[in-house]
Amino acid sequence: MPLTHLQLAPEQLMNSEGQPIYGHFDGAVADLGVKQFNYFNEMDKPNSSLAKYFHFKQFQFINITTPRYIIGVAIADIRYVGSSFCYLYDIANNRLTETQALKPFSMGMSITASPMAGTSRIKHGKSVIEFSIKDGLWALNIATKDIQAELTLTPPVLSLPMSLCTPTGYSGWTYTQKHNGLKVLGSLTIKNEPQPLNFALGGYDFSAGYMRRETSWRWASINTQIESGILGLNLAAGVNETGTTENVLWVNGERHFMPAVQFSFNRHSRHDYWDINSADDQIALTFKALNCRSEKKNFGFLKSNFRQNIGYFSGELTDNNGRIHTLQNQLGLTEDHYAKW
Repeated sequence: MPLTHLQLAPEQLMNSEGQPIYGHFDGAVADLGVKQFNYFNEMDKPNSSLAKYFHFKQFQFINITTPRYIIGVAIADIRYVGSSFCYLYDIANNRLTETQALKPFSMGMSITASPMAGTSRIKHGKSVIEFSIKDGLWALNIATKDIQAELTLTPPVLSLPMSLCTPTGYSGWTYTQKHNGLKVLGSLTIKNEPQPLNFALGGYDFSAGYMRRETSWRWASINTQIESGILGLNLAAGVNETGTTENVLWVNGERHFMPAVQFSFNRHSRHDYWDINSADDQIALTFKALNCRSEKKNFGFLKSNFRQNIGYFSGELTDNNGRIHTLQNQLGLTEDHYAKW
């Protein structure tokens, strides 16, 4: 097992000296304690209040997978601008449609800085996206041209999220909380057609902190059902890399911490094929993209080069009990993202 120490999640992330508590947690942190954080620059001088405000970044994402559709919804606040997207992927027709919004200085939107409670909401024209967190449980409301949804993400009994804080750069930190393989309850209507949710699965991503001014990451996410049960997977490289990783496999809700992985692909090739492997072969996956939600934004001071692929995973995953889980063309997501923020 790649992780040897877990600690109960603190009520507040900052300790008595105004510095973050690092490591993996059992449970979610209620308060990131951003106001209590003592933020220093690279010369060990206290940063200004403006720097402390503008250097804090956060984003939230929910993925819903049904037998007919995949939905991806994000809300981000990088202080200089707020943004959101909501895409709908039609599996049978390999068709992706989306709505998106940009809000200068995040005006007209709200986003909670607590992984345990609060509401994040953005309205653009007639479209509304809202994430609601209550006692650590996530709900999603969507009102767009194609999607009307009132959904809750429900984990299996005793299933725990991955919650982790690691140092970032010289004096920053990143808190990440994710949970995959969650049941989806509620109502979902797509293009005026109600959708059954018997086999719907979902996952969420809450990430916040003082991340590097210029950063990039690779990411993979799966919510699916295979012979051994409901499987959720989160793999990443590029942000939470100091001391441990955010790589976790959930099998019927049971959390298995996974080793670091190497993402191998050629982003300049038309054939979007990935190898995702760990050095000990506990993770041995291939991914073939079917479609991609992408955008490039270059404002000079701010830049984003974003690709989120929808495609098929195949290969094997070995959990911490030594049990092998075989994937054969299971739908999921990968992401390749560069950000200057």
